[in-house]
Amino acid sequence: MSDYDKYVSPLSERYASREMQYLFSPDKKFRTWRRLWIALAETEKELGLNITREQIEELKAHAEDINYDVAKAREKEVRHDVMSHVYAYGVQCPLAKGIIHLGATSCYVGDNTDIIIMTEALRLVRRKLINVLAELAKFAESYKDMPTLAFTHFQPAQPTTVGKRATLWMMELKLDLEDLDYLIGSMRLLGSKGTTGTQASFLELFDGDHEKCRRLDDRIAEKLGFAGSYPVSGQTYSRKVDSRVLSVLAGIAQSAHKFSNDIRLLQHLKEVEEPFEKKQIGSSAMAYKRNPMRSERIASLANYVMSDMMNPMLVASTQWFERTLDDSANKRLSVPEGFLAVDGILDLYLNVVDGLVVYPKVIEKRLMSELPFMATENIMMDAVKAGGDRQELHERIRELSMEAGKNVKELGLDNNLLELIAADPAFNLTAEELKNTMNPSLYIGRAPKQVEEFLEEVIKPVLEENAQVLGMKAEINV
Repeated sequence: MSDYDKYVSPLSERYASREMQYLFSPDKKFRTWRRLWIALAETEKELGLNITREQIEELKAHAEDINYDVAKAREKEVRHDVMSHVYAYGVQCPLAKGIIHLGATSCYVGDNTDIIIMTEALRLVRRKLINVLAELAKFAESYKDMPTLAFTHFQPAQPTTVGKRATLWMMELKLDLEDLDYLIGSMRLLGSKGTTGTQASFLELFDGDHEKCRRLDDRIAEKLGFAGSYPVSGQTYSRKVDSRVLSVLAGIAQSAHKFSNDIRLLQHLKEVEEPFEKKQIGSSAMAYKRNPMRSERIASLANYVMSDMMNPMLVASTQWFERTLDDSANKRLSVPEGFLAVDGILDLYLNVVDGLVVYPKVIEKRLMSELPFMATENIMMDAVKAGGDRQELHERIRELSMEAGKNVKELGLDNNLLELIAADPAFNLTAEELKNTMNPSLYIGRAPKQVEEFLEEVIKPVLEENAQVLGMKAEINV
């Protein structure tokens, strides 16, 4: 069979990083199984079971050199992946063969491994999210003072600044980071709970000593770097954990999707563009096009992650009593692919922000074409100071604005509202005086200061606390 005649997931071929792919690879899984078997044997020895130091050392000696050929051949015979790997490990470790997986059920390695891998993957997501925040912070700082037309309902509204708009994207990612940190801090192992979660097999091994059963859970968690195990479970950890994980991933997808929408709209307006490489082709038919394909891909992957969140919700809500196996096939797909997709999203996000192109002249031209309408309140106040009647002036501005709007929309002319106001004796204002009101910085409110405060008070502490993970660069495959 060639490399081109079978299905290959685009998440691995096109979108996700090698680092994230490895976390969900068979090799990572089976190496983690062996770590768990070693932790189980060590802890059982520490708690008094008849396990020798030589057996432990033998297990450690073969923790990494997995004999996959033996495991694969055995699985064809017994149709059980865990027992196949127990057997293969025992072939390499004849002294320890009899104590591998002692007292445990398959979920000891399966579920604990899932928790370990998801936690590592969440930490990778966190590193990437923080790097996106860092790049956005640079962008916001650079453009905190640049006035731009703001929109409500995608209709021209009061001005803001390019940097202030970037803080809106950052605020959503900061909320995601808070959710992510809470989730990572709450992750626990399944521990060694046995067939139905009662630890009956371990209670038998420890001759009815309940305290040793409790310590078994705690020590295994400690050896694997966790604060503890879930206090109660059935055979598996609650599948609600998977639902919580995918919910946080979907939250990141929501934020990224919003960002990508804004960039696509700004690129349509020719104000801001995502990076476009020298030899990149925008369209097979229209050679002049510069399509925002990275932002479109963010949106596409984000849609997938947000819909993927339904999978663990359905699985968790339909589990029967202490264990059913109808979760297995679903979570093998939904959890890894949710992570792989978010990994691709954050790489794209980082790549886009790192290469954003801003066109100040276009931004200024569009803003100035709308600014006369937005300046009317200030103009009216100046006219009142010059002796005019506020109510009469309000009505005249309304009438003149309608006339100027008609010139723009129906005749395709420039906005001539200022000329109309200058020609109206009711305002008693000269063209020069009106021109002085056309400074965009007069209408951006606290936007520059808000950017400074937000970066200093909210983002800077996060970046300083996580300085060791900064500096990531995203490689985009296609």
